[in-house]
Amino acid sequence: MRLLSLLPQAVLLLGVLHNGVSAAEWSFTEGSVSVQGKGAGVGGGLKEKLTPSKPVTSPIKLGPVDTLKVVLTTQEGKSTKRPHQAFLLLQDPATNLDISYPFSVKESGKAKLDLTHKDLPVQFLRGSSPLTASIILGSFGTSEAFNSNAFSLSIDLEGSTTVPSTEKPIRYGKRPEIHHIFRADPKSPNIVITLTFLGAVLATLPVLFGAWLYLGGNVDHVSKALSDAPLSHTLFVGSIIGIEGVFFLYYTTWNLFKTLPVLSAIGLVAFLSGSRALTEVQERRLAGQR
Repeated sequence: MRLLSLLPQAVLLLGVLHNGVSAAEWSFTEGSVSVQGKGAGVGGGLKEKLTPSKPVTSPIKLGPVDTLKVVLTTQEGKSTKRPHQAFLLLQDPATNLDISYPFSVKESGKAKLDLTHKDLPVQFLRGSSPLTASIILGSFGTSEAFNSNAFSLSIDLEGSTTVPSTEKPIRYGKRPEIHHIFRADPKSPNIVITLTFLGAVLATLPVLFGAWLYLGGNVDHVSKALSDAPLSHTLFVGSIIGIEGVFFLYYTTWNLFKTLPVLSAIGLVAFLSGSRALTEVQERRLAGQR
């Protein structure tokens, strides 16, 4: 009977705990926003305290050489925790343009964000009305996200060396006609250079034939070779002459697209006929005729 009398109190207590868990939401504490000028040192410049329930009353002015620093500690309910998303949302009330900057958050919930003029888009720098700065915190789970106006940011361009300007966006449409200028075809070297190298090559031929005769070239075996394999020897010598002729045409008039197919065909003939011609030479060598 005593347990039955305690049952309503237990149900009431569970309901209160359930409402407390479901009512948990993201927030922050120990928040502050400061503007530190160049060379102001630690603690210099403007500093305002941030609270989740009430935004800063006076606009925060950010100069060309100033740095905006936002520091806070994120909370889920009453405990400090790192959210999945934490960023500062800047919005221009006149144009409804907005941009978000993520906080750098540690596991302990300590969050920090630094902003300068270089981090802001040109549209914000050229605007006349203060920007609305909102802090947004959220994560997975049942806890409600936090989204509240924190302060107003006024962009000050006095003393800036460069005035921001916007470029005209590229639109699709008719463009000016493009005229391609192709590079001129390559030309052969000067005729004097060509004849010089040709003479140097021809001058080596007597030396080549002299060395061949000195080493014992068998000129008498020409008739024997032609009788045993006339087609192979004829095609092989003719393909060598044909390859030299293709090189000459490429040097004078032909281009690479004309040269490669013809050179491939003649090279195949030279390979097949040369293999058969070397087989015939080997047969004579094995027979002791060389």
